[in-house]
Formats: sequence, structure tokens, C-alpha cells
Amino acid sequence: MTATPSPADPRAEQARAWACSALALGQAEFAPASADASFRRYFRLTGGGRSWIVMDAPPQHEDCRPFVRIAALLREAGVHVPAVLAQDLEQGYLLLDDLGTQTFLDVIRGLQPGPEAEARIDGLFEAAIEALVLWQKASRPGVLPPYDEALLRRELNLFPEWYLGRHLGIELPAADAAALEGVFRQLVAAALAQPQVYVHRDYMPRNLMLSDPNPGVLDFQDAVYGPLAYDAVSLFRDAFWSWPAARVDWGLRRYHARAAAAGLPVPAWDAFKRDSDWIGLQRHLKVAGIFARLTLRDGKPKYLADTPRFLRYMLEVAPAYAELAPLAELLQRHVLPRAPAAPAA
Repeated sequence: MTATPSPADPRAEQARAWACSALALGQAEFAPASADASFRRYFRLTGGGRSWIVMDAPPQHEDCRPFVRIAALLREAGVHVPAVLAQDLEQGYLLLDDLGTQTFLDVIRGLQPGPEAEARIDGLFEAAIEALVLWQKASRPGVLPPYDEALLRRELNLFPEWYLGRHLGIELPAADAAALEGVFRQLVAAALAQPQVYVHRDYMPRNLMLSDPNPGVLDFQDAVYGPLAYDAVSLFRDAFWSWPAARVDWGLRRYHARAAAAGLPVPAWDAFKRDSDWIGLQRHLKVAGIFARLTLRDGKPKYLADTPRFLRYMLEVAPAYAELAPLAELLQRHVLPRAPAAPAA
């Protein structure tokens, strides 16, 4: 029996017909595989004992070309990513091989606490670190867009505009706005001072698939050339899962040791820890703004439920550095009365 999209969804129907034609499939099931925070959608096509993924990326909103190009870079680096089997860039369709149905986050959520679970998590993170080091070792300047001051600034500004202003209705007094601007300047300078490598930009268990070889890496189309610590801290200071401080420390130390052994330009541990804290703070400010925008502009309110975690991250990191203390004070005075932080893991 063939499962087809609703007639009210012509793009999905076109995607199904295009993929079936590309594969010369007659009978095939076609159903949603996953949603995305962007305008991209993914469908699973099943027929003849096999399955494939169809990406639908409306060209007026998305561009498939970076996905195709960066998939090739990752594959050349030895990282397991979906193979692009067919493409229609004008229509915004890609046909990909299927890396499976379980993300690392799915696996983690299904584990019962105990030594066996900890060993399984260790194994997942070891595989993720190995893939990350392969990706970073392949880095070359001038290949990917730079994670430059303009992009870092644009991301940071999402926090006061969308999270503080539009979501919480906070208009900062001039002195506090100036203090926040001072923190932003220092975060940008610190990011630009780090060793520069290929950056996935969303390297976390939700985008890593349980597959063979492990992991299968997804959602890499926004990759850039930027701060070395960015992907490592994204992996352990997750946007969708809170880890105890001991697990975060274990993970960052494991990455640091593996990266150093591979010849990557990691600084000494204390400097790397500072780099991780600061670029992690930049990421969490950005993501809080993005999740507010997804709710208010794009009608996707489920993401905003995770923002208390980001506030807790900010409140853990900012007070530890005198230069960042104004951010902690601003959060305590203006944000926490309206949006409490999540409890510690």
C-alpha cells in the first residue's frame, strides 16, 4: 500500500513523485521523518525493502547547495553523512540515503540510570569526539564562510531583540544596554582569537544518528570556519539535554586530549576551558534568541520550553569571569523575575 501526503500539501506530493521517479519506484510508502527548526522538512520513502530520506527545502526560503557541498567535505574527512543520491536544486529537493531512525538523544533518553547507561553514554560520546576530530583535522581556510565578527554579532543581537525585547518585553535601561554591549564585544574578540577550524555549528546528540559507522552526522548545512571550541562545547552543553558538571568536564577533557593527540591547535587545558566557557556563552545567548524567534515569528512554541536551561548555563559561566559579571547581574535583575532558570542537572 502506498502512503501519500494530503492533497493539501502539494510540495510533499511533488517531492514524493520526484523521488519515486529518481529511484524508478512504483509502490512506496512516504511519511514524515522529522521536522526542522527551519523551513526544511524530511520524509522517509520506503519500498523494495529499502528506505531513503527526501529533503524538502523550499527554494524561496532555503538553499540546498551548502548541504550538498558540505556533505562532500565531511565525507572527504571520513565523517559518516548522508550520501546525496539525487538533487533538484531548482525545486529544492534532495534524495539522501537513510542513516536510521534513532538519534543519540533518543538513545540517551531511553536509558535507565546506572553503570550500564554511563558506559553506553561514554561510547556514544567517544564516537562523537572521534568524528569531530576528523572533521576539524580536514580544516582549510577559505573553503567555508568565516565565523567572522559580523556573524557573531548578528547572532548575539538575537538575544536582546527577540528574547529580552519581544519575548519578555524588557527594554534595558541605557546603562544595562551598554554593559551588555561590553560583554558582547569581549565575547566576539575571544571567539576571533581562538584557533580556527571547520565548525558544524549544531554538533549535539539531537543531530547525531545511531548508525554504522557511528555516528551519522546531520544538520551541517550552516557549517563555517571558526572557533575550535565551538562544536565541543555544543556537544556537552546541549541545547536539549542537561548534563551534570562532572559529565561536561569529562567530555571536554576527552575532546581536549584527543584533539591534542591528533595535532589540532588546542591550547593548554586552562585556556581551552576558558575558550569553551566563553564561546558556549555566545551560543546560548544566540539560541535563546533563536528559540524566541521560532515561537513568535514562526509559530513553533515547543523550542522556547528549553530556554531556562540556557539561562542556567549563562548563570553558571558569567559569574566565574570578572569581564562577564555584568551579564550575570543583568540576568539576575531583569530576566530571572520573569523567566526563572532551570535547576541544575
